[in-house]
Amino acid sequence: MQFQKIFLLIAGTFGLACSPAGAHPSPAAPPSRSQTPDASQALPTERVKRTLADYRRWLEQVDERHAVAGLATAVVIGDKVVFEGTIGYANAATREPVTPTTVFRLASLSKAFATAITGLLVDDGKLSWDTKLVDVLPYFKLKDMQAAAQATVSDILGQRLGLPRNTYDNMLEGDVSYEELVRKLDEVNLVCGVGQCYGYQNVAFGMIGDVVLARTGDFFYHQVDKRLFYPLGMTTANYGRAGLESSKSWARPHRATSHGWVPFEPSETYYRVAPAAGVNASLRDMEKWLIAQMGGRPDVLPAALLKVLHAPGIATPSEMHATPWRRARLTAAHYALGWRVYEYGGETLIYHAGAVAGYRTMIGFFPKYHAGVVTLWNSTGPIPSGLMPMVFDDLLGLPHVDWADIEGKVMPAATRSKKKPATHHRSRHRHRKGYRD
Repeated sequence: MQFQKIFLLIAGTFGLACSPAGAHPSPAAPPSRSQTPDASQALPTERVKRTLADYRRWLEQVDERHAVAGLATAVVIGDKVVFEGTIGYANAATREPVTPTTVFRLASLSKAFATAITGLLVDDGKLSWDTKLVDVLPYFKLKDMQAAAQATVSDILGQRLGLPRNTYDNMLEGDVSYEELVRKLDEVNLVCGVGQCYGYQNVAFGMIGDVVLARTGDFFYHQVDKRLFYPLGMTTANYGRAGLESSKSWARPHRATSHGWVPFEPSETYYRVAPAAGVNASLRDMEKWLIAQMGGRPDVLPAALLKVLHAPGIATPSEMHATPWRRARLTAAHYALGWRVYEYGGETLIYHAGAVAGYRTMIGFFPKYHAGVVTLWNSTGPIPSGLMPMVFDDLLGLPHVDWADIEGKVMPAATRSKKKPATHHRSRHRHRKGYRD
């Protein structure tokens, strides 16, 4: 298939050339931060230029190999979008191209919106990070009720409730409702005491939505819309499958076949735990979100709140061995509140990834340099996930490693085919186990 691609280097910031014809204008600049980085925190201009040129070349290699159905990515430095790129299709069957305003499922990148709105409500005095779940949610029980009595809001948001990793995700994928599963947590043996070990959750994380409703009388997603999406100008961001499919341009999930990338229907599964995985947004939206998380919108996310959200919490040693780039670059890994905190090549990296059937997402930034990357794509496969650490390495001046395995790699015929993909309206498969983070 022939891929559509758009690359945009924003002129002015680093003296870079303007974009080719047909590229989209840059988003409006947000209000200036109250305190800008000093000179010691600035990345060398020439290094940034080289990084952006390398990134464009790597994306072209991914494009040439048809390694994704469609992808959208941006680099943000010092509150400015300095690179924006899209390749491939929102819908391979109709040849609708991905654009910077195409809406993707964010999967677990949704968790940071949940922790941010909680933090704003904490600032409002509606609850506290130490609010006990048993004092707010009458249904909440664990097998050890003494432990349950100690569980707090920050324990569920910091992934330290003591439950086994991904508790009940398999049943959620089997169409058991969130409401039923969250009331069965008392049937699960704890692996440690509350607050004592890491155990990544989606079902239990979803309880923050119930906490917000109980303390505000308003639905969780209404609060996010009013307090985050609207003031940040995230005009295409929304929740749920209906929100995704009502978007002007939205990315269908795809699977690889001998006829190329074939779209299938989005799964409803993880939309049922909206705080954990319910957000949809475009690249343009996520550029604004990244700027806000790096401190560029203190009117919406105050610096004091960001410090709490990004503070290292429970240790996550398994993260240090999950992929080759993590094994090589990480010297420490923790979970914060809806974010992972890594020591990457000697620098603090705030990061998260997400995955549901047919979608993958990654976001990460270095607070010291106010430099970050966000990437969204609508197909499976490991190649795009290696691009972000390649950009990180370039920005930090670390030795080049082809983490994406794209330099000189020949793609399998299934994803190399140039035949027109067959239109696929309904998958025969349930796409189980599509969620990993």
